[in-house]
Amino acid sequence: MTALQDVTTTKTYLPPSNSRERVKQFMKQLQDSICEGLTKLDGVATFKEDSWEREEGGGGRSRVMRDGAVFEQGGVNFSEVWGDQLPPTILTQRPEAAGHGFFATGTSMVLHPRNPYIPTVHLNYRYFEAGPVWWFGGGADLTPYYPFAEDAAHFHNTFKGACDNHHPEYYPVFKRWCDEYFYLKHRQEMRGIGGLFFDYQDGKGQLYRGSDLSGPAGTYSNRIGEVKSRSWEQLFAFIQDCGNAFLPAYTPIAQRRKSIEYGDRERNFQLYRRGRYVEFNLVYDRGTIFGLQTNGRTESILMSLPPLVRWEYGYTPEPNTPEAELYNTFLKPQDWANWTAKTLERV
Repeated sequence: MTALQDVTTTKTYLPPSNSRERVKQFMKQLQDSICEGLTKLDGVATFKEDSWEREEGGGGRSRVMRDGAVFEQGGVNFSEVWGDQLPPTILTQRPEAAGHGFFATGTSMVLHPRNPYIPTVHLNYRYFEAGPVWWFGGGADLTPYYPFAEDAAHFHNTFKGACDNHHPEYYPVFKRWCDEYFYLKHRQEMRGIGGLFFDYQDGKGQLYRGSDLSGPAGTYSNRIGEVKSRSWEQLFAFIQDCGNAFLPAYTPIAQRRKSIEYGDRERNFQLYRRGRYVEFNLVYDRGTIFGLQTNGRTESILMSLPPLVRWEYGYTPEPNTPEAELYNTFLKPQDWANWTAKTLERV
């Protein structure tokens, strides 16, 4: 490679001088648009906003909705933080960032609906800079309590469309990565029906940057090899499309299910399954760990937890019930983007 080629390649990977401000403004706009859409969907409750500052640098806006017609509790957060050094969990993955100050910004959201037939949903998109190192990460995933294959297919196909606008291999890799990431190892079960998950996307190398290179995501990514270099602008455009795909992906599902009647059986099962959500967020979730390690606002970090939850010793669903179908079919990886009534094996 000539010196000129080396300089040109380096410039391709460098973010623009206004990268932080541009991503920050998008993350705030995403928070605004999601809150507006969810307020309209709920029809009763509104978001309460708390602005906060971080002593070491940065701050954010936490918005929480409670006791609504649709949402028992939901939070949509924006944050930007900076400091002298990234936390250990980040440095383990990107040791080249050591010794540099960092900037991080993102929007995160968790919604806990009241009706057990409406799925819980999670979203997070984020951006990091540390010296010459930068990357985007994020995704969205759906956690139903009662199985509706058409809902899972709609959610996946909406995000697949956003991915396909940018790269044909984004969805195949990031869908598999999501199945891998939102997995409770101590329970040996998936948290929900997945969606998208990706991290450390800096436009170079293979798409999968996870730890399980022999798993489905790593194997698929290795098979396609290194993808064509992608610029900061291309990845930022991808993040924007994914963020803006949330309301079209989730709102129709909530609208279809919000009027279904339910009783104590369904409510108790919902509260039991919420326990899995709590276990994942407190044990595995990177956003929770990063927020606590960087001395973020605890109330904002833990707003992802549901307001009510229950555990039951040795629970096993009754055979041939919707609860059993959730365990036997929906909490296992499925090709939801190509789902039809004939392709999904029913219990």
